[in-house]
Amino acid sequence: MPKDADSYRPDLRRRKKDAARASDGAAIVPEALRTRPDVAVLDLNLPGRDGLSAAIELRTSLPGCRCLLMTGVARPGDLRRALDAQIGGFLLKDSPPERLAEAVRRLAAGHRVIDPQLAVVAWETPGNPLTGREIEILRLAAQGASATEIAAALVLSVGTVRNHLTSAATKLHARNRVDAIRIATETGWI
Repeated sequence: MPKDADSYRPDLRRRKKDAARASDGAAIVPEALRTRPDVAVLDLNLPGRDGLSAAIELRTSLPGCRCLLMTGVARPGDLRRALDAQIGGFLLKDSPPERLAEAVRRLAAGHRVIDPQLAVVAWETPGNPLTGREIEILRLAAQGASATEIAAALVLSVGTVRNHLTSAATKLHARNRVDAIRIATETGWI
């Protein structure tokens, strides 16, 4: 432990908090509002709701709670989205326990924590070339929606949806929309 590690520790004598656990992504915010944690450690990929969207809502609903997102896959888009959302920390799940403990202490002290491996991968990967609408349409297509269903959901014409899918595939140098979905998913852009 670093010499100044005590500076990261909140005063534990001042108040004691119980740890809480959420069974899925939808339970995170209600459980955090009930227990009022200083730091929430969230899995990025959760059933029902992803950890990033839960962390974003926590920033609004419980501003004093700092969030640490954990991921098993180093996808640069996930890190960039977390940074854009001003999430406090981002680590790989295979980080040593000491690194996790240190990250929680640093977050509790108001610092940001980013896994060095993730930072390098994000730095070396070009930014997301897709527009917000292309991302939205690719997400729906990734869930299995047809162009007609996407058009109805977004109040667009089927031709406009197809144009956005073609544009996304072109920007990602993909062979087709399925390949575009794969590329965008692997980089964490959708």
